[in-house]
Amino acid sequence: MNVIAVNGCCYGKDRKPDKGDYFKYCGQKFWYFISGNTDINVEIIEPLGYWAKEKNDKFIEVYSNMLNKFTAEFISRFCKSNGKINWEELVHFNSGSDKLQS
Repeated sequence: MNVIAVNGCCYGKDRKPDKGDYFKYCGQKFWYFISGNTDINVEIIEPLGYWAKEKNDKFIEVYSNMLNKFTAEFISRFCKSNGKINWEELVHFNSGSDKLQS
């Protein structure tokens, strides 16, 4: 059995794919190699990028909301009324013990 290694790159161009010990296919040549469809990069890959952006936008929204929530909880629990961090409370929460053993 003869095995030929292929280095696939989702984007770009390489005008000399034969590297001697392996082949390197980039961009449309790569997508054609794995699918047999010369237009798959436009038919599928481009819409995937659009859908990925939609998911990313939703993630950023949810992430921002959670960051706001955690920030509000931190301020409520570990900040003084003047906005300074109450280090004693924070250190006690993080590494203090309710019951010290003698």
